[in-house]
Amino acid sequence: MNARRQAPHAPPPPPAMPDRTNLHDAALRHLARYATTQAGLLRVLSRRIDRWARATQAEPEAIAPLLALARAEVAALAASGLVDDAAFAASRARSLTRAGRSRRAVTAHLAQRGVDQEILEAALPEDSEAELAAALLVARKRRIGPFGPPEPDMAARHKALGTLARAGFSQETARRALAMDHAEAEDRIIRLRRD
Repeated sequence: MNARRQAPHAPPPPPAMPDRTNLHDAALRHLARYATTQAGLLRVLSRRIDRWARATQAEPEAIAPLLALARAEVAALAASGLVDDAAFAASRARSLTRAGRSRRAVTAHLAQRGVDQEILEAALPEDSEAELAAALLVARKRRIGPFGPPEPDMAARHKALGTLARAGFSQETARRALAMDHAEAEDRIIRLRRD
């Protein structure tokens, strides 16, 4: 066996200190790939600064101005319209509802992404029909209610109610979804996905 000896590799050089230009470039690269909120973009830039600080063992006094620079960059991108929390929230709320997520689940998802409460409430669908259609999507996926056995026993009904409750649907919405006939349920799902 002919093994070649390799010279030991030198450790990679430490990353360059973040400045306005490379934070801006990093933000644009992230925005080109992902839809995000101001809070989400700030987390991305903060992680970049944190990686630099760990690699260089930077002092806390050196980190604070960089975090301020990252906040200023996010604010500038938001002012230019490249980061739009309202558009993000509206789009994500629509897609999550069409995927069968309850209003509560959508609210939790958007809050976790850093969407402001006022923007979040404006993004949520107002009508209870969208919520009912989302519950029907869960029912179809779990094969309960109109998509389950024709005459479920009491235990199966309680289990189906529990499934929809854990998904974040109110008891009233869950009962309406489970009592609906199959054809109407399918029609409501189709309408939700069309809107």
